[in-house]
Amino acid sequence: MGTANRTSVAALLAVAVALVSARAQEAGRQPHTGAETTHACLNQKERRAAVENGTVLRLAAAMHAVRSHVPGTLVRARLCRRPEGLVYVLTVLAHDGKVARVVVDAVKGTPVGGL
Repeated sequence: MGTANRTSVAALLAVAVALVSARAQEAGRQPHTGAETTHACLNQKERRAAVENGTVLRLAAAMHAVRSHVPGTLVRARLCRRPEGLVYVLTVLAHDGKVARVVVDAVKGTPVGGL
């Protein structure tokens, strides 16, 4: 196996490990209650409608907003309702192998909370 193939396999393995880790963390959370309905994430049809009618920025703009703070590969992106409004919840696999979850205001394109 050549060096390029080993690098590709290592990168794919890192992404797979990050996905499994993120799923395991989510599975360990508290059961859903009625109070969490304000934190519901939009489905694909709702996301597309929100972007097309200009309610929120495109995902690329949200990713650009945090790229300098959290460089890496986007593993997962969700558009969710929070008390502060619509936000993108981005899961990023950093170059050092760590997984970071970043919340970005979907209207302004600014990070919510400290990075």
